[in-house]
This record gives sequence, C-alpha cells and structure tokens, in this order.
Amino acid sequence: MGLAENKAVLSHAFVETAKGNGRPFLEMMADDVVWTIIGTTSWSRSYSGKQSVVRDLLTPLAANFDGSNIVTAERFIAEGDLVVVEGRNHSVTKRGDAYANRYSWTFRFVAGKVAEITEYTDTDLIARVLDPLPAQS
Repeated sequence: MGLAENKAVLSHAFVETAKGNGRPFLEMMADDVVWTIIGTTSWSRSYSGKQSVVRDLLTPLAANFDGSNIVTAERFIAEGDLVVVEGRNHSVTKRGDAYANRYSWTFRFVAGKVAEITEYTDTDLIARVLDPLPAQS
C-alpha cells in the first residue's frame, strides 16, 4: 500500500471514531502493534500488541468516559510509510470533566497495517482528569 491508501485507511478510521465507533481503528492495527504515549503520566508507556492496546489502554480509557470516546482528525500528513494525524478528543469523563485533549499521532504502516503509533498529547490534562493506571509490573 502507498501513501494514498494509508491516508485513506486512517481517514476512514477517524470518520468512524468521530461517531464513537472505534472498530475500524482497531481493525487497521497489526496484531503486534506498539502504541507509545509520551510523557511521565501513569498512561505514558508503550503498549505492545493489539491485545495489550485493548486491555491496558483502550478499555481503561473508555471506563473513564460517560459515553463513547469521540475523537476527530483535523489534519493528515503522509510521507513514506508514515502518516501524522492531528486530532482532538470530544469526550466527557464520568465525573463531568471535559476531556478536550489534542493529539499528534505518528502512524507507521507495514504491509497495509499500522505497526507503530506514537502519541504526543496534553499529558497534564491526562494527569488531571483521567483515573491513573496501575504501575507497570
């Protein structure tokens, strides 16, 4: 797959996350995907493998929200096997806090699937409004 196809895969996934449907986002990931969140929060670490991404990141994240996790994409920049997406979260926590986080994700594609995600985000907002994750073992 080339640049146009990789951007199209991400564009479709983010059209769906804007509706609260995360299934296409999960489907685009390779089974051995590595998702790294920068920073020093309890959420900041590398999640290795799709099972870990779901179990250790996405499920606890969803548990913080009152309703679906709504994420929109605002810009796509592609070069080589990388696509950078700037996005915004529109979710509300169960405590009523707005989770208006901003993101820059770098997605690396291998054989048509996302193999790596590096997430740059407002870590102060994460620390203030999300429940902390347990320490890694």
